Amino acid sequence: MYAIVAITKHGVDIARCVGEELPNARVYYTNKFARGDEDEKGIRLFEGNVRLLLPSLFQTYRGLILIISLGAVVRMIAPLLKDKKTDPAIVVIDDKGEHVISVLSGHLGGANELTRQVAEILHAHPVITTASDVQKTIAIDLFGRSFGWEWESDEKLTPVSAAVVNEQHVAIVQESGEREWWNYDTPLPNNIRIYDSIDEALAAKPDAALVVTHRLLTKEEEAILQNGVLYRPKVIVLGIGCNRGTTAEEIDAVIRDTLEELRFSMKSVKAVCTIELKKDEPGLLEVVRKYGWEFVYYTPEQLNQVNIEQPSETVYRYTGAYGVSEPAAKLYSGAEKLELVKKKAGNVTISVALLHH
Repeated sequence: MYAIVAITKHGVDIARCVGEELPNARVYYTNKFARGDEDEKGIRLFEGNVRLLLPSLFQTYRGLILIISLGAVVRMIAPLLKDKKTDPAIVVIDDKGEHVISVLSGHLGGANELTRQVAEILHAHPVITTASDVQKTIAIDLFGRSFGWEWESDEKLTPVSAAVVNEQHVAIVQESGEREWWNYDTPLPNNIRIYDSIDEALAAKPDAALVVTHRLLTKEEEAILQNGVLYRPKVIVLGIGCNRGTTAEEIDAVIRDTLEELRFSMKSVKAVCTIELKKDEPGLLEVVRKYGWEFVYYTPEQLNQVNIEQPSETVYRYTGAYGVSEPAAKLYSGAEKLELVKKKAGNVTISVALLHH
């Protein structure tokens, strides 16, 4: 949710306008400009110096839109700053509503995108100064974010970003995940080159690298990450069946062991799929909540429509389906061939599929 804050007469007009058009926004302004309809519109009034209000807003909202001079905003937020991964987006609008400026957390906090949204509402000029946006190149900290990709580590984000904007040779190797990550209407910059494999990229000796894969890299391949960022796309689908009452700890352990055997990353798991009978299984629910994975279940009739390699009459007697983990993984992923057809481990049966884009 966003907070829109104004302290002048013209600023109040702008705040009310943006507040009506921007979803999930709440307007704040000084009570001396009260118009009598604030309660009806959900507008918050405050008295005294806005400096006293900002610390609580800074902690509460994902973004602040301040119709206050840029210099004053910089002085007020300076003591509140902690880390670019947690600080909220800060956007400043001038008192005439002509310029909307992205001030803080442009990428990770979403200030650049918020700036564009607000500028469109006001028919104003968006002011964005981050180099990757200005140069229309890859923003390393946002690469694949809209698809849910995760970094393996943020250690090299800054030097790799520098290589991108300074037009050094940057290699991209993508083994899995969505392919539509280039959003500009211009070609990929010449300094960014796509390679078919990590070995091929290493042979080209790039200054930096972006690697997109669900695999765990070999020791030899890890050399690419000396100045590189490893991204984990959400492409792994787990089909799981289990006995009633199986603990979350056992399910978690089976998943970890299985993915380690396959040399796959836990960070690339997208969904856990099972039969409708298990939709309220406490252990399964605990695991998917822990990792934030999608949880999908199918009826026996849906599962039985899938051709599987290892049908089971025993499973059919108990569930009405000839299989659970194998057909569930196939249904969600659309894959004809699984990475792991079926493995029984204690009280858990697991199958593994990959989403192909």
